[in-house]
Order: sequence, then structure tokens, then C-alpha cells
Amino acid sequence: MAMTATERLLADLCDRSFLRLWSYANPHKDDGHEFCDVLAVFEDHVFIFFDRAKQLPDLLKDGDCAVQWERWKRSVIEAQTKTAHGAERYLRSGREIYLDAKRKRPFPIPLNPDSMIIHKIIVAHGASEACQNFSNSNIHGSLAISYGIPAKEPSFPFMIVLDKYYPIHVFDSHNLPIIFQELDTVADFSAYLDAKIDAIRSYDLLLYCGEEDLLAHYWMNFDRKANRHFIGVKDFGYDTIMVGEGEWKDFIARPTYKETKRANQSSYLWDEIINRTCDNWLQGTLLGDSDMIYQRSAILEMAKEPRFMRRIIVDRIHKSIEAFPNEGCRSFRQLSFYPSFYQNKGYVFLQLWVPPERREDEASYRAMKQYVLGIACGIAKNKMPHLSTVIGIAIEPPKLTDQIGEDFVFMDCSEWTDTQRQEFEQCNKDFRFFKDIKRNRGFEHASEFVQPRGPVGMYRTGSVGRNEPCPCGSGKKYKKCCGA
Repeated sequence: MAMTATERLLADLCDRSFLRLWSYANPHKDDGHEFCDVLAVFEDHVFIFFDRAKQLPDLLKDGDCAVQWERWKRSVIEAQTKTAHGAERYLRSGREIYLDAKRKRPFPIPLNPDSMIIHKIIVAHGASEACQNFSNSNIHGSLAISYGIPAKEPSFPFMIVLDKYYPIHVFDSHNLPIIFQELDTVADFSAYLDAKIDAIRSYDLLLYCGEEDLLAHYWMNFDRKANRHFIGVKDFGYDTIMVGEGEWKDFIARPTYKETKRANQSSYLWDEIINRTCDNWLQGTLLGDSDMIYQRSAILEMAKEPRFMRRIIVDRIHKSIEAFPNEGCRSFRQLSFYPSFYQNKGYVFLQLWVPPERREDEASYRAMKQYVLGIACGIAKNKMPHLSTVIGIAIEPPKLTDQIGEDFVFMDCSEWTDTQRQEFEQCNKDFRFFKDIKRNRGFEHASEFVQPRGPVGMYRTGSVGRNEPCPCGSGKKYKKCCGA
């Protein structure tokens, strides 16, 4: 089935955030009818996207504003909301999903109706221009959203009233690219939607003037104890949260935001590795026996990392690469360990160089590299018993070769016997891996937002006094700015 321009945009954005292994456009039901525009599945998280494009007339030039608005809202929002709720019921019933209308290709990812967390998302196109023309205060033409108990009376133009007890998410032409550009990992995107659902359930009314403004509010609120962003306020006793228009515009003007976006560019090496490996698997050219969909794998674990964590790991990888010796005439190896965002997971990074003239053949060389990497992963577990998952990544040092290729080891070490521990220690006698490893359990105090040089920046963690300058860079005291 041919895709519209807006459907193609949505599919491309989902491919980037969820990757092609876990994102599928235009799947079908068991009766041959289309199920949704994009279905993305990552472990227990299921994202159902519906794209609807219908041009809204300029309400100032086209007669009765209320009538025109209600017609558009019924056609775009209400109709798709009904479809979205039906899609959730369909999935929870356990019925099959197919990739084609003829039902020849089953949906490749197993779906568990009992454990799935379903996010229903409507992308509504066609109202931005009419919204901007309607009032000078509508900066970007984003739809205002209210979660409460819908009234029977008609809503105001450009205000979408949604039922807090059956929540869906509504994005529009302006903020759809923003959401996917800012939340471009499955971890970041799902964390935002989870925080939003928590707020919808916690307050009688959640009201915001645009999804991008709510995202700015989310970024600016961080619970250090829970180590996560949130929507709303920490104080109890409030029943309504309102986020005003322009929050996003102010947020992206901050020096800290710009510095963070610049710093994050390095993190896309992580995405490149994941994408390259996924493409090789889809094309049947990936060596090894890893099943990317039905089993846990190194790539699946790598894809779980949020954006700021990818940046931190990649920056350390770059330092390890720079520290590798320049000599290429004899064998070298260099080993590094990087904690994950998740405390019980860690990464072993191995650079191994054997001059081509000393290799028997490439197959034997690759087997040897996998063997050495496996030993290093086992020793990492021995040295850090808290680890339940260790991911090994091995490459040839970029300083000495232009060859691009990674070897991976996925080690589930949640159950670790004395026999395994002793076997790895025995194998490690010649290698002496991680003899002096520092037992850093994670990056709990790593900064998600990068402080620019000069003015005080905005941090993910750390203590700020009430009378100190606000970390956001506004120039106000913390208690009268973000601390309020």
C-alpha cells in the first residue's frame, strides 16, 4: 500500500528511534484490514501510531469557527481515538498481526498480551496554519491538550480535551519532529510517555499549550532520588498542572541546551554500530548465530541506553582508541570497561591487533577474537559480582586499520556458579585482564545536560542552593526560577 507524505515522515522518524528491527509501517489485522500506520515493539513496550491528515480551513475566513473546528476534531481526533482504543483491545485479545494484507508474513516480534505496556499515539496534521492565523499568541500552531474528564459541551478551537482515564497521546505537524529529534532512543521516548501517564493519573487536570512545551517542562524537572525526569510538582496538594505556551522556545535558547546538543553528536557512533549490525542481520550477512528478535542480544541491550549514556560511553571509547599504541608491527590488545545506565549491566571494549602476516586466516582470527572477548567478559563479572549482564564489543584498532567490523558477546551472568568463576580465572592467567579494575558501578552522578563554558549550566544531578543562581542560566535565583 502506498504511503502518504505524512505517513512516510512518521515511519522514517520511528525507524530512527526504534530501528528497523522493532518498527513496522502499515501492519494488518487477521481480517486483512490495516491495523495502524506504524507499530513499534521493544520488549514489553508497544507503540501504536495513527497518522491523520485533514486540512482545517482558516477559521477567521470560513464562517462559523465552532462548527468548522468541531468537524475537524471529530474527523481527526475523535475518530482516530476510537480506532486507537479498538487497536488496544485487538492486541490484548491475542489476535494475530501481519506485515501484509494477504496475511502471508506474520509480525516477527512476539507480543505478550499479559505484560505489554501499550502507548497509543495520534499524529494530527492540518491544523497548524489555521491555528497560527487564529491568534497572534499561537506561536507555532501547536494543538493545546487537556487531560481531564471530557465535557459534553463543544471545546474551544485548537484545544483537544482527552479522557484522563483512557489516555492517548496527540502530536501535531509542528511538534512531531521535535519529539522524535529530542527523544530519539526508545529509552528516552518511553520514559517521557511513562512520566506523562503518571502525571495524567496523578492530577485532576493536566493542561499544556503544545507537546513541545510539555517536553521542556519534563526536561526541567528531575527527581534526584528516583533518578528520572517527571511532569508536575513534588509538593502534594495540587490537583491541576498547566504548562504555558513558549516553554520550549525558552528552553532551547538556553546555552546549556545548545552545548548538550553539540556534545551529543558523538553519541551517534553508538547508533551507527547498532544500525549497521541490524542491517547485516536483516540482509542475512551477519556472522554468528545471534537472533536479534526472539532472543536477548548485545544489540538489544545496546539499544536500551538513553542518549546521554550513549554519549558518555562513546566519549570514553574515543579516549581508549586514542590511547592505543601507534605501532602496527606486533600484536597488541587493550581492554576497557564501561558501566551502563542500568546498574547491573556493563560493557567490555576490546581492541585487538594481530598483524595480517601473523594470522592463519580470517576465520581463525575472528574465532580467537571472540574467545578472548568472552574471557574478558567473564573476568568482568568475577571482578564485579553485581553485574547480571555483560556485553562485549571487540574491534580492530582504528589507528591501525580502515576495516570496519565489530564482534559482540552477550553474557547473561545472573546465575554465576563457583565453577564458572574458577574456569574464567584459570583462562585469565595468561591474559591478566582487569587486574586493577576500578569497581565503578555506574554513572549515577553523570550529567545529562552539558554545562557550557562560562555561565552556570543546567545539570541532571547535583545540589543547588535556593539562593544560588539557577542552573538553567536565567540569571534568577534558583528559588525564584526552576526551584519554584
